[in-house]
Amino acid sequence: MRKDTPGNADQSDMAQPTRVVRTKDQAAESYDRLAPGYDRFAAFENPNRRRGVRALALGRGEAVLELGYGTGASLVDMARSVGSEGCVAGIDISEGMARVARGRLEREGLGSTVDLRVGDAARLPFSDSTFDAVFASFTLELFDTPEIPVVLGECRRVLKPEGRIGLVAMDAPPRRGLMERLYVWTHRKWPGVVDCRPIPVEAELIAAGFRPERVENRRMFGLAVAIVVATVPADEARSPGIDSAGGD
Repeated sequence: MRKDTPGNADQSDMAQPTRVVRTKDQAAESYDRLAPGYDRFAAFENPNRRRGVRALALGRGEAVLELGYGTGASLVDMARSVGSEGCVAGIDISEGMARVARGRLEREGLGSTVDLRVGDAARLPFSDSTFDAVFASFTLELFDTPEIPVVLGECRRVLKPEGRIGLVAMDAPPRRGLMERLYVWTHRKWPGVVDCRPIPVEAELIAAGFRPERVENRRMFGLAVAIVVATVPADEARSPGIDSAGGD
């Protein structure tokens, strides 16, 4: 009998969709605990996160929403890009992260300029066609597989016609190297601990009705990372059957 190890797991097995078993309450509790030291813990994400913000190419006066803002580093960068004429909002599931982000914004003199929410990105508390851009960095892959289209559908709903979305996420390329097979194997063995897993970033966006305009493929500790900016064609800005989740 073949042992279940990362070295002999074949590519077809590794490509099968995986599920997130941790509940959202458990995720919120975990990030509440991590929040005070998260900047040190996840510093390795910063180069790709910053590249993602730059790729989104925000302009003065634009309105932008970040999903999973964490400690708020990207919110600061985006607020400076859109200026006082623009609008920045964020939603995160963790109240602990929100506290850290608020502190950062206050120190940067931006405490009154960013609309921070604590909630679920699968049901955004914003009106239709509110934002010029939506950004998420290492966030979409935390959602359970069936919820990813729901989150992207909500992004389409709150985006203005021809709005754009910028994603930085662990990618699932057709052929995976040893480190990727090891990571996915670990996720399958201990999904409650390693809940973040690679997803087919570009394919998920296309399935949700977005049109990729810029794709950058990078590596982080041997794992594939995709930075994708995609737009919604003006005549497809609302998906059939997606109802508004409510206004502000």
